[in-house]
Amino acid sequence: MTSYDHQDPGPGPGPLPVIAPRGEFDYETVPLLQARIDAAVVIHGGVILDAANVTFTDSVFLTMLLATHQRSHLRIANPSPRLAHILSIYGVDQVLHIYPTLHAARTA
Repeated sequence: MTSYDHQDPGPGPGPLPVIAPRGEFDYETVPLLQARIDAAVVIHGGVILDAANVTFTDSVFLTMLLATHQRSHLRIANPSPRLAHILSIYGVDQVLHIYPTLHAARTA
């Protein structure tokens, strides 16, 4: 099951909104997450993805992260151990802005 927590600070400049996806993300579930991220990016120019509860990802998820990173200000906070391992295997952790905690991502 896939779900989201979304903390939106309101429109315009200021703190980036936080989206906290939960569950598995693959070709079936990534489009919904992408739509939420895109909406935040349009309003705020970026987003913080609290990835603590991401339990599974595939290449579609990694592609979404990289595409979002290229066109906006993306911060990934608190990646789950499984996600951190996948990001490391593919070297994506050297490209993306990854923070160990949500607080660190918010104050970066």
